[in-house]
Amino acid sequence: MDLGSIFGMVGTWFLIVWAMMAGGGLEIFIDIPSVIMVVGGTGTVLFFCFPSSYVKGVLKTIKKGFIHKPESIHKLIEDLVSYAEIARRDGILSLENVTKDLKDEFIVNGIQMAVDGTDPELIEQILNTELENLMDRHSTMKSLMDAMGKYAPAFGMIGTLIGLVTMLGDMSDPSGIGAGMAVALLTTLYGAIIANVIFCPLADKLALRSNEEIVAKTIVIKGVISIQSGDNPRVVEQKLKTFLPPSARGSGEDDLAQAA
Repeated sequence: MDLGSIFGMVGTWFLIVWAMMAGGGLEIFIDIPSVIMVVGGTGTVLFFCFPSSYVKGVLKTIKKGFIHKPESIHKLIEDLVSYAEIARRDGILSLENVTKDLKDEFIVNGIQMAVDGTDPELIEQILNTELENLMDRHSTMKSLMDAMGKYAPAFGMIGTLIGLVTMLGDMSDPSGIGAGMAVALLTTLYGAIIANVIFCPLADKLALRSNEEIVAKTIVIKGVISIQSGDNPRVVEQKLKTFLPPSARGSGEDDLAQAA
């Protein structure tokens, strides 16, 4: 569970609700047709922008913004250095036994290719291609969140314009103009809230998650190539620690976010 995301979301909603209550109560800010217009319009237009397979993964993508176990970059480097020590001491073929206990398929594939004697340039090419595909998937999911953050305010404005046209089309009761105007503006409010409290922050969070994973995968690629080259474990460690900020290279930070 990402406590930072939870705190940010809950804190932001608390401030919004507090401002609404201070302005006269929550009931004047509730309008179901406006909610349907903004949420429904934002959701349906995604099918126009993206393949349905990506849209179906929206909830899973949102979940990643709140439930995330950060990968320990220091632990990853320590593991790769230990693999270098095993390969240096017992030969690179001995790493085949190590892969049986690993759950990260990216590391397993890299080490297995090294054990099989695959050309280093080919190993790097294959792993980089896999990394590029990962980056493309992450970019698409971020684009999806960005799109929702863009279209929510737009549908809020559309709802407001519809409300204004409806209100101005019937001026028989001038006393109801104020209330009608307030209801019409609610869709703009809903669009702004949904975009800036949910989708835009999620897009930024997904970008951060993606950068962290890209760094981790890049470290694996460089580590595998270095191990296959027979580099001294100390050299492997120094190579991989160059991906960390100088202040974190000798520290015991647990993850990339803390290191940065």
